[in-house]
Amino acid sequence: MNLFETVTQMGHEQILFCHGKDPDIKAIIAIHDTSLGPAMGATRLWPYASEAAALKDALRLSRGMTYKAACANIPVGGGKAVIIANPENKTEDLFRAYGRFVESLKGRFITGQDVNLTPEDVRIINQETQYVVGVEERSGGPAPVTAWGVFLGIKAAVEFRLQTQNLKGLRVAVQGLGNVGQNLCQHLHEHGAKLFVSDISTQKTEQVKHLFGATVVEPDEIYSLDVDVFSPCALGGILNSETIPDIKASIVAGCANNQLGVEVLHGQMLAAKEILYCPDYVINAGGLINVYNEMIGYNEQRALQQVTNIYDTLTEIFDIAQKQGITTNDASKQLAEDRILKAKYLKTMAVA
Repeated sequence: MNLFETVTQMGHEQILFCHGKDPDIKAIIAIHDTSLGPAMGATRLWPYASEAAALKDALRLSRGMTYKAACANIPVGGGKAVIIANPENKTEDLFRAYGRFVESLKGRFITGQDVNLTPEDVRIINQETQYVVGVEERSGGPAPVTAWGVFLGIKAAVEFRLQTQNLKGLRVAVQGLGNVGQNLCQHLHEHGAKLFVSDISTQKTEQVKHLFGATVVEPDEIYSLDVDVFSPCALGGILNSETIPDIKASIVAGCANNQLGVEVLHGQMLAAKEILYCPDYVINAGGLINVYNEMIGYNEQRALQQVTNIYDTLTEIFDIAQKQGITTNDASKQLAEDRILKAKYLKTMAVA
């Protein structure tokens, strides 16, 4: 990876490599864009196969946060952090050391809980920095709000592509039954959808089967099911040259980040198959909306109204893509970049 060329192409403002011996810590904080406000993005802890893989993840996720915030009309920028470690090796010293790196940025980056971090881990980070959200869990955590936003996104896609507002009998394949996936299954079940689910955890699949009457399938079967909606709610990169040819669904709408293996190539492959793709950073923005509202003083009614806007934003993106003959991924980037350019212009005018 040509580091500076890659960072320049993706438009990042700053990359901070965090390293220490006591405790042994390797982390990367990526700040993509602060035009709309301070960079906000959660921290994930993962045993990456290489440092290059960790950097790639941080760069893509932070850029996605910029677009997510812009599409959600939230006045923050995009950032992301990754800690390279095995979850079994988490320690208080590790998180306190990481917190000091976050503090050194003096508010340019505000973080919170992502993969393999718990609310308790976030509270430890908070001992070293004030620039962290989700400490008090006043709203019950981001998963229920994220799931509600994904559900609304599915409704928008169904209305646009299938020309119906009724989800009864809709066949939905949900890949991944974490907190968001399970909450999404509940919403879909309550509205009459027929569920097909997969997860590496038998306990989770059996629970969803018992609660919502879901049909459990093997993980490698989930792509090729004859369903209306495929909902990726696990890890990213699952829409690729191997899986897309198998997809029979006419809609892809899920909460996983970075679903497209290669953005341009695989976005075009979905479009060529006439599959309506809901860009992940638009449909899963409920989590960001939730933590932003915690930061400014949580108001449930305001937060839920902002999440409701995901429906309208996706409908606008579908219209742009259809009228301009471009992919929905390109349409969402266009919408986000237009809003960012407008914010930069207003800042320039305010200074002038």
